[in-house]
Amino acid sequence: MAKKLLEINGVSKIFRVGGILRGKKLVAVDDVTLSIDSDKPVILSIVGESGCGKSTLCKMVLRLHNPDMGEIILDGNNYADKKSYDPHQFKLDVQPIFQNPYESFSARKTVDTYLYNTALRLGIAKSRAEADKLVDEALKSVGMSLEVVKGKYPTQFSGGELQRVSIARALITRPKLIIADEPVAAIDASMKMNIVNLFKDLRDKYKISFIYITHDLSTAYYVSDYIATLYRGCLIEYGPAKEIMDQPAHPYTELLMSSVPRVGDKWDKELAMPDMEGKEYSISYCKFAPRCPYATDKCRQARPEPTKLGDERMVLCYHPLNSKEGK
Repeated sequence: MAKKLLEINGVSKIFRVGGILRGKKLVAVDDVTLSIDSDKPVILSIVGESGCGKSTLCKMVLRLHNPDMGEIILDGNNYADKKSYDPHQFKLDVQPIFQNPYESFSARKTVDTYLYNTALRLGIAKSRAEADKLVDEALKSVGMSLEVVKGKYPTQFSGGELQRVSIARALITRPKLIIADEPVAAIDASMKMNIVNLFKDLRDKYKISFIYITHDLSTAYYVSDYIATLYRGCLIEYGPAKEIMDQPAHPYTELLMSSVPRVGDKWDKELAMPDMEGKEYSISYCKFAPRCPYATDKCRQARPEPTKLGDERMVLCYHPLNSKEGK
């Protein structure tokens, strides 16, 4: 069995919405299981509509939320095991890249300040001279340099340039895993492919795995090795990116694939279905059944178990599409 870099085992996260007396529980992430092998770096895209739980899931991987159920294991160390958890090592191994680069940097500080802080405070560089070298190397890895960045403020960069600086900052620690949460959502369409191409280059050059959170399916198709589809907190389909997008096995994934016209377009408005949204999170049977054109009585009675379609594919559906081809 391949050694795992990351294991997410039966993880759930529950939030309370509303007041103490009349408030309701919202299961934002519902019994999700995923893993990334450590022997080969990959880009795993987590896709789905806004509110599907993808950002909440990755905030748990980043330790910004604690799971209410299940476990998360990084490089063999369980998050819940306080004896094996090393906060300093975690910051070296796992780095985030957030959606809006302008919110990641204060307008009052020069951009290079953040890069130097990462190198010096985490003990990667022992001196300013070492930090100069590390920062310059990281910036050159993303097509920039310390000479270009030094002394400048965030407002002196475009969104794409500033996101490259964010990526360089993450690279300084030589992480094993980068969590990129909608990293191209706030960037001009002309720059989107430059950023996702950069992820592919960094995966191959530095052997870094990425979790790429997005609802831009066209970039997900282009950049991903694997795709995981979330719906109302549930992992409903997982597998190699090309297989998932060329032959979706879940009706919801099929719906998403049919709505992808070109790079940069999103499906939020087209697929907004507010009439059932709140109720679907608490459904105990298949959460997509109220909308599914293939749903039967069985789908409305109990939630399906994960069905394997080949060695690397999984679908949460009683009636998977193309199932004969996948088995």
